[in-house]
Amino acid sequence: MGNDGGSIPKRRELVREAARLPTTSELKATALESLTHAWATCPLSDFPLDPCNTVSDWRGRLYNYEAVLQCLIPSSETPIPETQEAEFTRMGVKSLKDVVKLKFALRKDEQGREFRACPVSLKELGTGTRSVYLVPCGHVFAEVSMKEIAETEKQCPECSAIFEERDIIPILPTDEAEVEKLARRVDELKTLGLTHSLKKDKGAGKKKRKAEEKESKADNKPQKEDTSKPDKGKDDKNGVSNRINNPTTASLTAKVLAEQEERTKRRKMIDGYRRSETIR
Repeated sequence: MGNDGGSIPKRRELVREAARLPTTSELKATALESLTHAWATCPLSDFPLDPCNTVSDWRGRLYNYEAVLQCLIPSSETPIPETQEAEFTRMGVKSLKDVVKLKFALRKDEQGREFRACPVSLKELGTGTRSVYLVPCGHVFAEVSMKEIAETEKQCPECSAIFEERDIIPILPTDEAEVEKLARRVDELKTLGLTHSLKKDKGAGKKKRKAEEKESKADNKPQKEDTSKPDKGKDDKNGVSNRINNPTTASLTAKVLAEQEERTKRRKMIDGYRRSETIR
């Protein structure tokens, strides 16, 4: 421009890497990395998951038992970090009945590395194998193996516990349809007064009793008394109508008493007339 030997850079030269949507392979790599972390780390404490003390909620997420217990029964000596408290609130766990303790079959490879395995197919459980567990026993299997078992019988191969189709819980599901199915299951259990572990929900029973007590109190609530002053001419001498709460009954009683009083007066008048005639 000014004959100084310089040049004006173009936009494509300034923007080295333009914004773009991630490719399918990049999305898969990110999902795999997230799934690997979820299989290995407790989201509450950020500590490695203990295969012997792992629990799962109704969504199939994995946690360390001690971390859940610490959030349920916090100690003044060891306060819970804000991030851990926020994650626990998002879980929606109110008691240990809302989680199921998982029972992994542990095996070792040739190098002595211990890993979680399916007791039926002996496959390693993790990111490479879709896994499920049974409620309430908590035994974990490969999804393929459990499908074959569920087709013939609804009985756990490890402990012979009876289970229903709805109680086969996928671990760390990524499909939205599976998550929605799990949400419908827990809603159905709540209507039955049960928790995720199929134990009775005492909180639901208390809420039901409170609702029944409110309804009974509303039904047994006494009617308002008639505050209007009764007519003294129509009221009986003993105040019987004043002691009756129902206004309609009180008015009828006052009317009957008034009629009886009128008949008594007439009877006295007739008797007096007869006595005067006799004297004459």
